[in-house]
Amino acid sequence: MHGTKKFWTYCVIVFVALICAVNYELFVFPNQFAPSGLNGLCTMIQHVTGVSVGYLSLVINVPLAIWCYREVSKPMAVRSMVYVVVFSLGLLILDHVDLSAFAYATENGTSKILGPLVAGVIQGYVYSILIKASAYTGGMDFVSAIIHHRMPSKPFFGLSFGINCCVAVLSYFVYGFQMEPVILCILYSFMSTTVGDRLMKSGREAISFEIITDYPDEISKELIQTLHHTATLIPGRGMYSGRETSVLLCVVNKNQAAAVSRIVKKYPNTFAIVDYVSQILGNFKNIDNSGKEVHQVLDAGDGKTL
Repeated sequence: MHGTKKFWTYCVIVFVALICAVNYELFVFPNQFAPSGLNGLCTMIQHVTGVSVGYLSLVINVPLAIWCYREVSKPMAVRSMVYVVVFSLGLLILDHVDLSAFAYATENGTSKILGPLVAGVIQGYVYSILIKASAYTGGMDFVSAIIHHRMPSKPFFGLSFGINCCVAVLSYFVYGFQMEPVILCILYSFMSTTVGDRLMKSGREAISFEIITDYPDEISKELIQTLHHTATLIPGRGMYSGRETSVLLCVVNKNQAAAVSRIVKKYPNTFAIVDYVSQILGNFKNIDNSGKEVHQVLDAGDGKTL
């Protein structure tokens, strides 16, 4: 079972790497801007010298991957390098394929913003999948991971943001002293970060209910039978009335919030305080609405990606 999950994980990494290669050919290169990170630097070098990003990415990422392999995480380095190799080979192959009929670029520059926005959305999707597979896109992710490993107080994403800002500024000089490539780089970085962060959090978000009630046993029974979620009972006392009461603490999936609300409304003198939970930490089982455990599709490796 574990071997099958790991095989499937590598298949997914290969698939998203090919998607990313096509993304560059259709939306990045035709619009003449540098995306974020190391590939942004490689794109600018390609623009100036004509050397393919496929070659540059391989040459620069190999020593960084070896460094991460020795110092940070072996599974992460190996999986990230699989992504880099497939992405680079994909670019080298697509260099010999005419995709002009599908590439998005405008002759007079109108709606040029759409290319970087779409490219950022696709890259954000790719990044969210890689994180779940305990992998990175390589490049500056390797550098940030190494720095964060040596200095844990330094925020990983803060380091990446600083590096991306340098890429954006440098693109001003590479693309003919124009502000447009800088703006497009910023838009691409914003979209990829926003979409990636949103997708990564979508599987971790939940809703917390603090239910104040005189019917803790009845409500707990309904929660268990209906939603297959239990609750934690906390004795309470109303400070105004001095009356003893009970507080039920229950965390459910977002799509189960309406069902909890219906249960709460059935009982008199019962109300709930609702809070959004951005992440749940710990060794908990993920249960679906039918009460069955939901198993992760991808193998998380050693879990050292951030």
